[in-house]
This record gives sequence, structure tokens and C-alpha cells, in this order.
Amino acid sequence: MNRRDFIWTLPGLGASIWLTGCATDPVTGKKTMVMMGKEQEIALDKQHSPHQFSEDYGVSQDAALNQYVAGVGNRMSGRSHRPDMPYRFQAVNANYVNAYAFPGGTIAATRGILLEVESEDELAALMGHEIGHVNARHFAERQAQGTLLEIVAATATVAAASKKPQYGELAQLIGSVGGGALLAHYSRENEREADALGLEYMNKAGYNPEGMVDLMDMLNSQSKSKPNALELMFATHPMSSERLANTKQVLQTAYRDSTGKPRQKERYMDHTARVRALRPAIAEQQKGEAMLNQKKLEAAEGHFRQALTLAPDDYPGLVLMAKTQMAMKKPQEAQPYLARAKAIYPTEAQASQLTGVSYLQLRQPDKALSAFQEYDRLLPGNPNTTFLKGFSLEQMQNRRGAADEYYRYLQMTRQGNQAKHAHSRLQAWGMVK
Repeated sequence: MNRRDFIWTLPGLGASIWLTGCATDPVTGKKTMVMMGKEQEIALDKQHSPHQFSEDYGVSQDAALNQYVAGVGNRMSGRSHRPDMPYRFQAVNANYVNAYAFPGGTIAATRGILLEVESEDELAALMGHEIGHVNARHFAERQAQGTLLEIVAATATVAAASKKPQYGELAQLIGSVGGGALLAHYSRENEREADALGLEYMNKAGYNPEGMVDLMDMLNSQSKSKPNALELMFATHPMSSERLANTKQVLQTAYRDSTGKPRQKERYMDHTARVRALRPAIAEQQKGEAMLNQKKLEAAEGHFRQALTLAPDDYPGLVLMAKTQMAMKKPQEAQPYLARAKAIYPTEAQASQLTGVSYLQLRQPDKALSAFQEYDRLLPGNPNTTFLKGFSLEQMQNRRGAADEYYRYLQMTRQGNQAKHAHSRLQAWGMVK
């Protein structure tokens, strides 16, 4: 099934996407071929942003931090070209350094980047850049150019790419989707446009536009000292010396009168005090994640253990330790960490899915099914969970129930080893030809 076929199978989406034709973008002034209207952008956003948030260990439980980030974002979005979009600004618990926007106006900054930002003006630059992507409709533009439709296809693509369903390999299915799979990847031209719009919105909102240069300088500096933490940032938001030079030139011309304003550093530090108190634990988690990506499991375990010593009730730290135990094929050891994670953050779904996978590794499919059903209640719409429910039911010898889940899974994707497994079982059971 190709990308176009897949798009049209998505419930409530295929019938609502249409080619609206070539038009002049009122924000950028460019001629663009757009494939979705405002309602479709919002629908895509609502359907998929919760899955990325869960991949990022949920929205921060620091209500004051979220309120502060939202306040800066709303101050900027109200001065944008599309102030009527249903913007939503969040801090998320991921340790990598990034910020991202979904096409309907959902914008998030990771705690990893909030640790590196040093003033409210830098935060405004970060939010302004992401608002710029929404206003310039870069996601719709990339889709119309035939670029991979990341947000729509990602969950099924990740599911299709997973390994065949053997108990020893089920840890490959952990998490809601692959890290960053739901994020749009922009071109350098898109980035330049978002920079320009971000500067415009900063200036209108009364911020010092030099915060954009501070932000770029920080990212370039961090790319040298913490390259692993910024890998996704530079994959989704390509950085170049040209972008920085262009920004500095614009500041010297169009925004010269605004660059003398004082940076709002003290206020930023006050509002981010709680997340900055976690810096030592987050640094250990970043090291652990780098080791985990290199399959150096014992080293990763050591870093996560140290992180939990520093912050024993940190949800990402608990989940990362559980993932490591499962990757080491020690699902029994993973379960206390998952139980603690669910108690700390009961509305966040990732720990429930991991619990189900750990039970499959322990060959307890009935308990696994219960955990996957819990995940589905918290965060519906993940193809991986549909497959895993079918796999659990198959292990329970519940052929009818397994067939129903496998059939639903095949409505989402027909590629990859999981799809082959589902189709082969339906064939063997005489339910498809």
C-alpha cells in the first residue's frame, strides 16, 4: 500500500483531504500547491500531537512552567498572521533539545531545550519560530511537494518497520511511536521563513529580537558539546551559518531600533527554577539515552540508576530505566519502575504500553492484554497497540478476538513484518484468501 493509499484509509481523514490548487500564500507571498485547509490542519494536529507528547514522556506536570510557556507563546501568536488558530503551548518531558509545531497550532518545547535557554527573549524566539511554521503552512507545503507525510503515516510506518513478534524482540515495540517519527522535517527555505516570521512576531510582542541570535548561538554551541541531544533538532530544523548571518543582517537593518532592549533573564530563571533543579538528573538521562542508542545497556543502566538517585520520582527516568531492563531481557525487573511511573503520572500512556510488553516477555498474555487496553483508553489510535492486542489474544488461544484486532491493524498498514504476521494468521485461520 503506497502513501496515497494509506492516507485515504485513515478514519475521518481521507475524505477530508483534497487538492485545493495553486494559490498565493498571504504570509510568505509564494505560489504554493496546498492539499489541506485549516480544518484539516487542526484535525491532523488533534489526532497525532498526543502521540508525540506521549513519546516525549508526556506534558510536564509543572503547571506553573506550562502556564509560563503558554503565556509567552500566546503573547506571540496573538501578533501573528493567523491569530485565530487554536494554539496550544506546552513543555514536554523529553531530554533531547528541540521544539516543534503541529499544523493546527500545537507547539511544544522539550525540557532539554528549556534547560539551555537563558532568557524570555530566547524563549520568545523559539516560540516565534514554531509559530512561523504554522503561519507559513510549511507542513501543508511539504505535503503538496510530495514529501513524506510524516505526521499522517508515522504511526503505521513505525509499526510496519518493527521486528517479527517474538517474545525476545518485543522490546523493539516499546513506546507509542519511534522517537521523533511524528515531527515534520523542514527545508532550509522553510527555516529561513520561520526565522523571519519569528523575528517579526517578537518585535510586535515587545521582545528584543536579538533573542533569536542568542538562541541560534546556543544551539550551535550545544551541537559541539552535546551532539546526541541535538541530533533530532538539526534533523527537523536544519541549521546553517547562512541562517545566523541572515538573522544578524536583518537585526542591523529592519530591527535596529528594537535591539537595545534588556534581555528578560531573571524572569525566565524564576519561572524555570523547578526544571533547572533537575539538571543533574537530566544530564545523567541524556548520557544514558546516548548509551541506549548505542546498545551499551550496562552503561545506560548505570546512568539511569544515578539519575533516579538524584530524582527518584522523575517519570522519564523511571520509564527509561524500565526500557533498559526490558532491552536487557529482564522484564521482571522493569515492572517496579513501570508501576512507580504509572502511580506518579497516571494519565500518561507510555508506561501502560511498556507494562503490556513486559508481560508479553514474561509470557503472561492475559495481563499484557489488560495493560494494552488500559493504554488504549488513555491514548487511542496507535497501530502498534492494535497489533499487540491481537498478538496477546493469539497467545491466549482466542482466535476470534485476535483476528478482529489483526484485521483492524491491516486497515492501518499492510507493510512490514507485523502486517505479514497478521495476514498470515488470518490466512491460516481461513478468514482471508
